[in-house]
Amino acid sequence: MIPAAFDYRRPESVEEAVTALADGGEDAKVLAGGQSLLPMLRLRLAFPELLVDVGRIDELRGIREEQDALVIGAMTTHHDVMADPLVRRHAGLLAAATATVADPAVRNRGTLGGSLAHADPAADLPAVVLALDGELVAAGPRGRRTIAARDFFTDYLQSSLGPDELLVEVRIPKTGDWEFRYEKFHRAAQAWAAVGVAVLVRTDGGRIAEARIGLTNMGPTPLRAAAAEAALAGTEGPEEVARAAEAAAEGTSPTSDLWGSAEYREHMARVLTRRAVLAAAGPA
Repeated sequence: MIPAAFDYRRPESVEEAVTALADGGEDAKVLAGGQSLLPMLRLRLAFPELLVDVGRIDELRGIREEQDALVIGAMTTHHDVMADPLVRRHAGLLAAATATVADPAVRNRGTLGGSLAHADPAADLPAVVLALDGELVAAGPRGRRTIAARDFFTDYLQSSLGPDELLVEVRIPKTGDWEFRYEKFHRAAQAWAAVGVAVLVRTDGGRIAEARIGLTNMGPTPLRAAAAEAALAGTEGPEEVARAAEAAAEGTSPTSDLWGSAEYREHMARVLTRRAVLAAAGPA
């Protein structure tokens, strides 16, 4: 289809973008890489009266270290995230999961901030940033504020960003001493994940001292598998890990569709959690 008519603005600074969003109100949308928004416009699933294209704002791109965290500009592409040596060294889970997003064309145009702001629970990166205990920084008319990832995703395709706020950067705590694994099951190489599991594991003396698990497509928002995280603490060996992974679907609410029932997704969450934890923990 042809998208509905809309006005278009292309600011060159964060301040100009925030002003444009404030002027547009609820009927304004941010255009970043466009890999999520443009299909919705073509299908007329979105009807913005104003598009604010932030593609010219250079300050929204780039990756830098800041004490114990990496700071990633919201307009940094998936390709640049997965290839960056700082991300590979200090946030390997993010690099590994980003490499599985869609295909090279999407990874070269799509952005980390765009994926997170779209808040699709079937997307790979929201659950990964949740498992990493990331923070998201938004700019608005009243200045900037930092939102924990656990508070950012509020419902299906909804976030805590206000209509006059722009996501400007993502802060990821360094996890270089943690092992990691991202596992997902999808019907085709470039399809959305039917279920995905992002795992971080810290071992001590051959046992799992701590685990973090983010779940993709197991509810209206990305989720942490809190029960499985607690059950994994102190485990050792495949049998103990397998028993702990049985708790992975507790507290989730997956949907049923053409690609799998809710019960099937719960089963896959348990299976993928076991695989990811064993792969991350190695001999533990």
